[in-house]
Amino acid sequence: MCTESNWVTRAEADADIPAIRTINLAAFETAEEADLVDALRADPAWIAGLSIISARPDGKPTGYALLTRCHIDDTPALCLGPCAVLPEYQRTGAGSAAIRAALVAAEQAGEHFVVVLGHPTYYPRFGFTRASQYGVRLNIDIPDEALMVLGLDSEQLPSGTVRYAPPFGI
Repeated sequence: MCTESNWVTRAEADADIPAIRTINLAAFETAEEADLVDALRADPAWIAGLSIISARPDGKPTGYALLTRCHIDDTPALCLGPCAVLPEYQRTGAGSAAIRAALVAAEQAGEHFVVVLGHPTYYPRFGFTRASQYGVRLNIDIPDEALMVLGLDSEQLPSGTVRYAPPFGI
């Protein structure tokens, strides 16, 4: 098995699209996340280079992380998700490697802020903190600790309501 430092990470290529769908279908109970990724590829929220896979040294894709455009009120930001790993590679660092690579790619692209709606004990390892501390919220009811934000640089995190791309349905 690979450890986090052994994973090869790279931006999605067209040839990876079927493998990414397979990863999302295997990692989640329904096809909702796989369908969401497919819908986002056709949406203006899609940003080339921010759909990241982690692969074994032989090149087989095993993990996935996606960053797409969202807004905090009128301020451009990114949202993280879906993130997925083939079940047989979960807890090996494949997901963490993909997420870290996505965040680095976003920072290198000049992005400033990332939002994630996810497990409150998982995402803090990447620097995410509770969004409500910064006045960031959603227009739906969620547990307060599930919405988190990350500043990629020294810019002050904006406050406001997160607006996701239409395929998210939020």
